[in-house]
Formats: sequence, structure tokens, C-alpha cells
Amino acid sequence: MPMATTLLSAETREVVRCEYCRLMQYRTSNSLCRKCHRPLDVEEPVHLAPQLVANQPAQSEADSGLRVAVQVREIRRARHLSQRQLASRMQVPRTYISKIENGKAIPTLGSLERLAAALEVDVCQLVRDSRSLRAEEVAAILSDPFLAEIATLLPRLDSLHRTLLYGAVRDAATGRRRTA
Repeated sequence: MPMATTLLSAETREVVRCEYCRLMQYRTSNSLCRKCHRPLDVEEPVHLAPQLVANQPAQSEADSGLRVAVQVREIRRARHLSQRQLASRMQVPRTYISKIENGKAIPTLGSLERLAAALEVDVCQLVRDSRSLRAEEVAAILSDPFLAEIATLLPRLDSLHRTLLYGAVRDAATGRRRTA
């Protein structure tokens, strides 16, 4: 009776020990330790490919997740909801909310929509960054007619007059009198 044979290709992988953290591991494609990210070959330097440097670094996925985590926690607390209550509204386990708030899980777009609905906010409010928060703060400040007028006059002042104005406003706000 003929037997079916299958050819197996056994790729040999080099096992190496990191000289710094002593971790035994398979050689990585970039020859950097998986744990401490130092070169596995001390004698041979690792040449990295040149990378373009931008003026503003791209936001990593982890940064985005942390920003969402902070927003979710702040909004949940402002609404006086527990993690369990929010999880109940989303119909997910409480541990999922905890993982989102601690930055250990990044919600999918569908989860973000359900999270926003459970918190009764717009999805944009969960994923906004520091630039949009600053724009909102500036808009709130400039909505006051007095502050908006001062803001239009400030560019015309030199540094001495700005300092004097700042001191006068600070003294008026704290109730101190200036003596000349």
C-alpha cells in the first residue's frame, strides 16, 4: 500500500544569548534583543536603514490609545458612572472598560461608537487630541467680549507694557494694591 509522504522543510534558526540581559532567544531579523533591544552581536554593529525625520513625529498607536483612555476615564467620572455601569450600557465585560482606561486595549471603531453612545458623547470627543482641546479653550476664552478685545490689542504692545498689564491684572485679581 503506497504511503503519502509530505516534505517538511526544517528551517534552522540560530539560538543566541543577549550579552546584556542574558535572554536566550532565536536571532531576530534585525539582530536586536527582544527584551532590551540592544544588538545581539557585539562585534558586528547593526546598520539601520536611514529614516526620514519629520518636523512633527507621527502619533503612534499607543499614544492614540492613551489619549482615548484618558478621555474615557474623564468623561465616565464626569458622568458619575462606575466601570461596571458603563460596561453594562455597552454590554461588555467590566474588565474591557478597565483595559481601555489603562491603555491596555485600544477599542475598534465599532467599540468607540458604542462607547460614545454609552457615555452620551460624540465619537470625536473620545479621540480628540491636545490641539483640538487647545482650540476649544481658545474659542471659549475669545467668546468673552472683554478678553477678545484685549487679545486684539496685545500684539500692539511691547514687552514692557505687556508686563505692566499682566502685573496690573494679577494684582486686581488677587486684591493687592500696587505702590509706585
